[in-house]
Amino acid sequence: MATFYLIRHADNDLVGKAIAGWMPGVHLNAEGRAQAGRLARKLAGRGISRIYSSPLERAVETAEPLAQALALTIQIRDAFTDVPAGEWTGKTYQQLESDPRWRHFHEYRGVTRPPGGESMLETQVRFVAELLCLREQYANETMAVVSHADPIRAALLYFLGMPLDFCHRIEISPAAFSLLRLEDWGPQVLVMNEDVG
Repeated sequence: MATFYLIRHADNDLVGKAIAGWMPGVHLNAEGRAQAGRLARKLAGRGISRIYSSPLERAVETAEPLAQALALTIQIRDAFTDVPAGEWTGKTYQQLESDPRWRHFHEYRGVTRPPGGESMLETQVRFVAELLCLREQYANETMAVVSHADPIRAALLYFLGMPLDFCHRIEISPAAFSLLRLEDWGPQVLVMNEDVG
């Protein structure tokens, strides 16, 4: 069996305010750096042998304290990056409220894509495919994957057998982790959204 800690990046100044998507230069704030440190201390004794991260700065910066604690190298995987938000990148939620496409995106997440961006289904396919590939390569290892809220939601929904339109039923907080085990007979979601405080 392969075990995955699916970790959302820690706090930054856009969380809860605007769409970061693939925007470069979004770094952890002071609280985010503190969260990343607490996360590293909490997971240091869990047998993690590999650390993978989205290429975006906020994810890599979250992974760094854990990598230092475990003396591991962070391996960057594009498949674990955030949902590209296209025209919505950098827009605040307040700016998007008047856009009917934004409302449609939230009501029908499984079939709607951000203008110029990627659909949640496409995100789910790339994320899950990478997890399954890692499972094949490292079948008995425990791995950390530092990513973003919606890709983690998409993966959990896939392994729970739930539609993407249910994505808002799952909370994925900054620096929280979910624990997924891929057994030979199927998946188990053992923990969801465990907060490090």
